Amino acid sequence: MVFEDQNAGQTASGAAPDFAPIRACLFDMDGLLINTEDLYTLCANIVLAKYGRPGLPWHIKAQMMGIPASSNGDTFHKWAQLPISREQFKEEQTEQQWTHFPECKPLPGVEKLLRHLKGARNTRGVPVEIALASSSEQLNYDMKTSRPTTKAVLDIIPAEHRVLGDDPRIERGRGKPAPDIYLLALQSINATLPQGVPMIEPKECLVFEDSVLGVEAGRRAGMRVVWVPHPGLADEYKGKEKEVLAGRTSLYPIGNDEQRGAVDDGWAEQLPSLEDFPYEKFGIVPP
Repeated sequence: MVFEDQNAGQTASGAAPDFAPIRACLFDMDGLLINTEDLYTLCANIVLAKYGRPGLPWHIKAQMMGIPASSNGDTFHKWAQLPISREQFKEEQTEQQWTHFPECKPLPGVEKLLRHLKGARNTRGVPVEIALASSSEQLNYDMKTSRPTTKAVLDIIPAEHRVLGDDPRIERGRGKPAPDIYLLALQSINATLPQGVPMIEPKECLVFEDSVLGVEAGRRAGMRVVWVPHPGLADEYKGKEKEVLAGRTSLYPIGNDEQRGAVDDGWAEQLPSLEDFPYEKFGIVPP
């Protein structure tokens, strides 16, 4: 799947552009809507402790978040120095995930925000649409949402607006920080708009992310972004927040740097949590 560059409207002048009110909110899932980042750490730490290794520190975890298969990748194993093969680690880690992923629960403010957005309109009176753009594959998604209360919250997002990491429409190797998954989520929304309703443009979308690479994906898609990092991740990027919000950390280079934003261009901001979300700042009127 090939997408055009969507960033023609972004400015590098330092002045905030005149934003249109938001028409669509696109959500990451892990660590943003549900507490999976803590559970990923728990599962890894159980296996690490079994072999006398210390718990996974944030300076390593920060390099892994958002990168496919990173929990069993080079960065992790170079640090962990485990006396077992990668295959055995993966098997033991997966066992822990099957045990603990069903414990996933929504993070503070998530249910209220999704329910408000489901019935919201923007300041022009247009309904606000919502979608999911998660790197989790379907099997993991089902495990993470197997708890009835968690599933009920994720089900607020229409099934036809949920795009997962193993969606066949996403080319292999085009996960975040590539923009494809967010552009595909927008495409899924536009495909279901009533006849006669104008298509939603990327600049009318707001991406919600907790990972650094996810922020970059949203910026590359030409969308506005809200970054809601885990406190541990926020500490690791203290003093580098402007680069994160611009999508310019170069944590995982993929080329096409013209897609990224500019520092202080006004297209992204950081929030401590999804509680007390500032709807008015984005032209959204909750019910």
